[in-house]
Amino acid sequence: MADRPQTHQLQVHPQHQPQRRYEGGVKSLLPQKGPSAGKVIAVMTLLPVGGSLLGLAGITLVGTLIGLAVATPVFILFSPILVPAALTIGLALIGFLTSGALGTTALASLSWVVNYLRQATGTVPEQLDQAKRRMQDLAAYTGQKTKEVGEKIQQKAQEVGKEGGGREAGREGVREGART
Repeated sequence: MADRPQTHQLQVHPQHQPQRRYEGGVKSLLPQKGPSAGKVIAVMTLLPVGGSLLGLAGITLVGTLIGLAVATPVFILFSPILVPAALTIGLALIGFLTSGALGTTALASLSWVVNYLRQATGTVPEQLDQAKRRMQDLAAYTGQKTKEVGEKIQQKAQEVGKEGGGREAGREGVREGART
């Protein structure tokens, strides 16, 4: 007995928690109450539709495989004729499509240029009228300012004339202002 290793025992005391039942398996994934009537009707309606579409897809696949199996020897026999013909038809199609795309682009560009020129020529008389109005406003403003400045000069001259008694008094006032 001395050569046997001693085993240790471990005791686990459970905590005092409320006991929960394990509801494993499929029941835990499904909702507690059943599906609604609308969902059941939707599944019953869509299941046959989906099944029939899946069947049609299978039939189409089988038909394609049979057609390919029958047509492959024919393609191999006629490949010296079919390959150049397919290339010629493909290049012609690409040429027509490119021509159509470039023609459409050219027409769109020309249409844009024509509309731009129409708008530009349509606004030239309006721009000239606007420039004329600006010049008239500027001339009126300049005339008004000239008149105001002339009146101010006239008032200053009258004030100086009343104060000094004439030109000589005005000149003397200017001379005195220059000396100081």
